[in-house]
Amino acid sequence: MARQLPYPILREIFDRFQAAEPEPKGELDHVNAYTLLVAVALSAQATDAGVNKATRDLFPIADTPQKMLALGEEGLIEHIKTIGLYRNKARNVIKMAKILVEEYGGEVPNSRAALQALPGVGRKTANVVLNMWWGFPAQAVDTHIFRLGNRAGIAPGKDVVAVERAIEDNIPVDFQLHAHHWMILHGRYVCTARKPKCGTCLIRDLCEFEEKVL
Repeated sequence: MARQLPYPILREIFDRFQAAEPEPKGELDHVNAYTLLVAVALSAQATDAGVNKATRDLFPIADTPQKMLALGEEGLIEHIKTIGLYRNKARNVIKMAKILVEEYGGEVPNSRAALQALPGVGRKTANVVLNMWWGFPAQAVDTHIFRLGNRAGIAPGKDVVAVERAIEDNIPVDFQLHAHHWMILHGRYVCTARKPKCGTCLIRDLCEFEEKVL
């Protein structure tokens, strides 16, 4: 685990991220808060591209909890069977839709606690929805952010909650809204697990990683 980088270096890192991509976006396709919630729930242990392929035909016919219930579990499975753990995910999505209809009037709640109480929704999923739909600076820590945070010293921590807290505590507030998107994209495409692309990394001179691949 690298040491926590100090404020001036963190500001320079995120200045560079912002200059390169002023408005970073999540890569999961969605049309409203509900389809975003479903897409993120389906993305566990699956790629965004794989989820987008599965939901391309699903969301036009099931973009509300009511329509998802009408489709039913078996109907949903036909759309998402290319995604890992599809049966368990289908079960959770249908249970989630039932709760949203019965307890929330078909609307997606926008508190972390209410979201996490839904079947198949963990803290990361809740944070993605809060950030991407409601513009709340929640930090959704996935494997890419966990790796980058610890490798570079941007937000080191022994587990995902510690990394989330390190982001919230150390990254300047004006970067918080997009922080997790910049970090996910950098971890996914540049600071990769096995062969990080240090030679083309825009923060390589600021990073704490000692085994740079140049």
